[in-house]
Amino acid sequence: MEWFEALGLLIGSVLILMAIGMPVALAFLAANIVGAWFFMGGARGVTLMLDNGFGGLTNFALVPIPLFLLMGEIFFHTGLGARMFNAIDKLLGRLPGRLSYVTVLGGTAFSTLSGSSMGSTALLGSLMVPEMTKRGYKKHMSIGPILGTGGLAIIIPPSALAVLLATLARIDVGALLIAGIIPGLILASFYIATIYIQTKLDPGAAPAYDVETLDLGQKFGLLFKDILPMLSVMVLIVIGMVGGLITPSEAAAFGALGVLILAVVFRCLTWEAMKRSIIGALRVTLMAYLIVFGSATFSQLLAFSGASSGLIRWATSFDLAPIAMLLVMFGVLLLLGMFMEQISMMLLTVPIFFPLATTLGFDPVWFGLIILLALEISFTTPPFGLLLFVMKGVAPKDTTMREIYGSAVPYMACSMLLVALLILFPQLALWLPGL
Repeated sequence: MEWFEALGLLIGSVLILMAIGMPVALAFLAANIVGAWFFMGGARGVTLMLDNGFGGLTNFALVPIPLFLLMGEIFFHTGLGARMFNAIDKLLGRLPGRLSYVTVLGGTAFSTLSGSSMGSTALLGSLMVPEMTKRGYKKHMSIGPILGTGGLAIIIPPSALAVLLATLARIDVGALLIAGIIPGLILASFYIATIYIQTKLDPGAAPAYDVETLDLGQKFGLLFKDILPMLSVMVLIVIGMVGGLITPSEAAAFGALGVLILAVVFRCLTWEAMKRSIIGALRVTLMAYLIVFGSATFSQLLAFSGASSGLIRWATSFDLAPIAMLLVMFGVLLLLGMFMEQISMMLLTVPIFFPLATTLGFDPVWFGLIILLALEISFTTPPFGLLLFVMKGVAPKDTTMREIYGSAVPYMACSMLLVALLILFPQLALWLPGL
């Protein structure tokens, strides 16, 4: 069997099963069983596939995923996230576009902890958009920042999706998490600059309204009581990883413990909140582990059948410059994002893209960060980006898809600009991991 026939059989079976409504993890598992039976010698191949799959689950690099997810769930269900949102809101006072800034600053913190762009968009859309609409904000000032926070969530640690990508691609988890810090801060500044420019060009887009005036003492009280304790957890685990004091797994454990202690200190930890947090974290973790189980074999099947090597030979035969090949891979991810969610895209592309990136001489950590940004941008790419439709579902009834598209474009442009900067200046991503 030719390499392209093997590739078509493996990937085509996954796409067909997903198209008929089978969950992602089960679709990959079924495709793996078919592939193992066909390429690895029937029942013996299936047994070998199961052994490889269970071996993939014993990877220590997977430990941060449930702990980061638990950290985010506790943050949300105990009300710590709401405290931080309210505090940021009060501190910004009468600043034009205040609620847009609150969405970017507070939403980024929550999105980073939650590990789910779709979940964060749904939550922030249902909470912030009605309030901003009531205050007279135009649609692009309320919807745009919410769609933009996902781009930050995916690259600023702690990011469960970054951990999963690093595990699937077999690259250093800690290095990938640390690599996202500086680009994440740059992207946040781009978003803030976008809101500032929009309010200057059209002051009526985010009308000012009277708010409670706080003296300096009250502002410091809010800062030290409701914001710094929450941020300190994330800052300390990042410093620990950058300084080499703790591993990503230890960072995740300390992070979850830190949020738990804060919930106890602020007397907002209840049995119901804890129950919801554990169930929420378990639900996503089990899906992630099923996906890793399937992925551990899928990449081996691609290699065993000759599909991976054949595809790499075919791709490199065009004699394109490495950057041109990078842009092609980037475009493929943008296209896939129109009808697939991020984990599915990772499962399909990581076994192919990362060996190709190695052949082209790309740094795996830098390339991993580019892939993460592509995954997030694809979610907001008109006309079929999935986050756009999530926003449509939670936005006010009179919101049109055209308004959502228009709101997303400036923030998508910011992410594209960041990708361009990373291509031109790779050290933006590689400097911190290299310390």
